[in-house]
Amino acid sequence: MSTWVYPPIPPDELRKAEDESLKLELQWLLQTLQESLGALKEGLEECAALLASKEPGSTLVLSSLRSESVKGFVTRVGTKLVKGDIHLRLTTLPPNTPRGTTTSTPSTRLIFHSSSSSADIILPQLQAVRSLVNDSLDIIDVSRWTGQSTDSSFISGQLKLLHDQLREAKACLKGPVPGINLSSIPGAEWWTNSPDENVFQPPLSELVSLHFTIQDANLVLTVRTLAPTSPGGTPSTPTEGAFSLSGLNLRTRLLGLGPKPPNHDEMGEIYEWRGRQDVTVREKVRVESGDPSLMSIAAKISALEHDVARWRMNLRIILTGSTEED
Repeated sequence: MSTWVYPPIPPDELRKAEDESLKLELQWLLQTLQESLGALKEGLEECAALLASKEPGSTLVLSSLRSESVKGFVTRVGTKLVKGDIHLRLTTLPPNTPRGTTTSTPSTRLIFHSSSSSADIILPQLQAVRSLVNDSLDIIDVSRWTGQSTDSSFISGQLKLLHDQLREAKACLKGPVPGINLSSIPGAEWWTNSPDENVFQPPLSELVSLHFTIQDANLVLTVRTLAPTSPGGTPSTPTEGAFSLSGLNLRTRLLGLGPKPPNHDEMGEIYEWRGRQDVTVREKVRVESGDPSLMSIAAKISALEHDVARWRMNLRIILTGSTEED
């Protein structure tokens, strides 16, 4: 079936009518975007409120699956952890002897509490998300109140900038994924971003790392026990009773008896621990804890990022007639 107009319109008049129609459609879209940006701002303000430093915060349980390796809890307020009580029971972690006693216990208890005398455990990914959300709110204000709201080129540039901010915030909450450069995710490099050992009571061993990150909007704790390497890159000789003359430790090593640390994905890798010495990872345990507030933020940012992408495409179709981004 053909579509035609009677009486026929001359080609010049038809192009003029099409241009006029596109101008009216562009004007309508720009006006609609102003209302949409207002709704977007409300969504971002909700995200900012969920990241605000407000007590009592979120108390999250830490529990390793099918083992007693890690048990405890931490409390997150805003972009930092303010207190926690964590019990570690690892194969490569020596038994703990509480101060003032001679009896050792199979687990190590670590306590931390935010105070003026100790450093906070900062979550760099959440700091980045909060900064990106605040920057997005500023972009929206500039887009709505600078007097250039009817300039399609200006609005197109603002939407691209806004989309980039939301996409980066979404990536920070997603966390490291296979094949991605860890340096692109704030705080993901555990060998330089683990909390200071003096944050915990009792102080953490220099060769134990507790690293907190965000993965898929969950709080993740990764505990690693480390071993220093020699200048040649091979593990140095252990010193804590490695060749005890009692025969027990020597026999278990020679015959392969006794507990063994499980294999993990970082075996054989060498890391520059805190910029001071090269180490290998002896044992690694990873624990996830779902955070409802972070899940809500991730869902909101994902939906808002999708809306901005759709607005950009609609504007691009009117301006260029193409759905493909340059």
